[in-house]
Amino acid sequence: MTTATAELLTVPEVMAKLKLGRSTVYDLIRSRRLVSITIGRARRVPADAVRDFIVTQIEES
Repeated sequence: MTTATAELLTVPEVMAKLKLGRSTVYDLIRSRRLVSITIGRARRVPADAVRDFIVTQIEES
């Protein structure tokens, strides 16, 4: 999937997928462990970035 056609998730959607709280998701974004983009004032996370984050966490454990 290319970046231009990637599904973009809201922070609440990421929270639901990872079963994490809002502040934890923003901490992951702030620390650049979870890739995100800003569109206007809205923060969006590519679905691929969530999958990559999960794979990285599995590999590190």
